[in-house]
Amino acid sequence: MKVTKYSGEVVLFEKDKLKKSLLKSGASEIDVNGVLETIEKELYDGIPTKKIYKLAFQLLKKVSNVHAAKYNLRTAIMALGPAGFYFEKFIAKVFEIEGFQTQINQILNGKCISHEVDIILKKDETISMVECKFHGSQEVKTDVKVPMYILSRFNDLTSQEYSLFNQTTKISICWIVTNNRFTEDAIQFAKCSNLELLSWNYPSGNSLKDKIDTYHIYPITVLTTLTLSEKDKLLMQNIITARDLLANKEWLNKIGLSQNRINNVLKEANQLCNFLK
Repeated sequence: MKVTKYSGEVVLFEKDKLKKSLLKSGASEIDVNGVLETIEKELYDGIPTKKIYKLAFQLLKKVSNVHAAKYNLRTAIMALGPAGFYFEKFIAKVFEIEGFQTQINQILNGKCISHEVDIILKKDETISMVECKFHGSQEVKTDVKVPMYILSRFNDLTSQEYSLFNQTTKISICWIVTNNRFTEDAIQFAKCSNLELLSWNYPSGNSLKDKIDTYHIYPITVLTTLTLSEKDKLLMQNIITARDLLANKEWLNKIGLSQNRINNVLKEANQLCNFLK
């Protein structure tokens, strides 16, 4: 059986790969096998992977909203677009939970020109800059041109001193973060140039997906109990993560949710943040 990927490429259907991704949602093997059994009945030669993904999400949601939400994580991160401004705020939240202080969208004068830096970090007196590369499609990879360009910006900034976090200091580390993947050339160039990389699947064991699951810091776009419109309204109020929502519960009432729906949203958010089992 062959399937059609987002890019249009036709490849063989890999049941084991789909099962692995379903198990990562936290669903039991019994539930996952039930989902797979139903999906296999719907397969036909050339079926779009997007259709398989949608069906798997719907079937998981019948089992558990939280399992469906975790399965939908990558798509939920893409929903922080289209420009990626909310993605930058989300990445700042991820760094904050690791103990960094953050400042977003700072204009800094380099040796040659001024630069808008997505995120500035401080930890243990070390100042870092973070440049976020957001993609609205799963098939797009961040290639070597990105770290080459960002390295030139970093080099223009490192010789200057800045007033950041109530002190005069210099930037000494540069991060590049993307919601998708880096090409091998991009990784090789970054390693050679001492640039720090973070992507959906890199570095292995400490990737963006790993950090999200480890710290239970999920974007509100992952919640299955909210509509797209409701998520947009919350993002506009700077409620970026499920943790933010739990700290600002009153906004669910302000955007017009009934008490029953509020209860369901909060239950899902609590379970995602590992506050409820």
